[in-house]
Amino acid sequence: MQETAIAQPNIALIKYWGKRDTQRNLPAVGSISITLRELFTRMAVEFDASLGADTLTVNGAPDHAMLPRLASCLDRIAGPERHRARIASDCNFPIAAGLASSASAFAAITVAAAAAADKELDRDSLASLAGQASGSAARSLFGGFVELKNMDNDIRCATIADAAAWPLSVVVAITEAGPKAVGSTEAMEISRKTSPFYSAWIEQQDEDLVTARSAIVERDFEKLAAVTEHNCLKMHSIMWASRPPLVYWNAATMRCLETVRQLQGQGIGVFFTIDAGPQVKAVCLPEDADNVADALRATAGVTELMMTGLGDGARLETDA
Repeated sequence: MQETAIAQPNIALIKYWGKRDTQRNLPAVGSISITLRELFTRMAVEFDASLGADTLTVNGAPDHAMLPRLASCLDRIAGPERHRARIASDCNFPIAAGLASSASAFAAITVAAAAAADKELDRDSLASLAGQASGSAARSLFGGFVELKNMDNDIRCATIADAAAWPLSVVVAITEAGPKAVGSTEAMEISRKTSPFYSAWIEQQDEDLVTARSAIVERDFEKLAAVTEHNCLKMHSIMWASRPPLVYWNAATMRCLETVRQLQGQGIGVFFTIDAGPQVKAVCLPEDADNVADALRATAGVTELMMTGLGDGARLETDA
């Protein structure tokens, strides 16, 4: 029986970079994210005894590069002796370009595969399974403002505030749609092994988590803006100081940051964050979203703009 699930990507405000256990894919630090609404990945999974091998299509085309990771995820959920699976995915935003496509993909396939395999798993168990495939995928099992906490031998996610409690807007400025040259998993290991700033990042993360958590609870936009931008720039400084340097930004990324600074100078409620890619996410108050979008659209090098609010966690499409 085919089951289909849909999941939204999440954008980390307080980010994780690096793993404390690469075998179990456990992040080195906790993180806080927001789950987006309009961006999505849909995954359909069907286990079929007649299949000789797993198959995958992404947006209608065969995809062999992603298949081994997805197949490993299915093994963890349904067992290695499972029937082979027919997997079909569609995504409405650029893949492998710093927009958390892996998070939404692995969250969606975890929910779909568990249902297709008749596994009754609670959300914490689903998040743990998704997180073993992609560290940030665990957060996409939850909606709104989500905190990922490191446990001794696992991770746990919890919603700090749901999407309706503080309905912020996000304007995503696409500056380059192609896949990044160095994937996040490889880049994290390079940073962990070579960046002189990595240990300080680990030591300071708890302070940023406390600040961001209180800002969300208090609905303090300025406080959340300051700690988010600070945490983002710290993460990229780790990357830039790695050997070889990991520079995901391009000229348009920098111009977008200047646009955000100009908007802030005009009293508009907006702040930026950037993940492992050149895209800029401008988080703003809903009443300022149109002004932010107009300014970023006019920024040289921005090729596409996406606007979204905050959304819900991964779910079966019948539950959507």
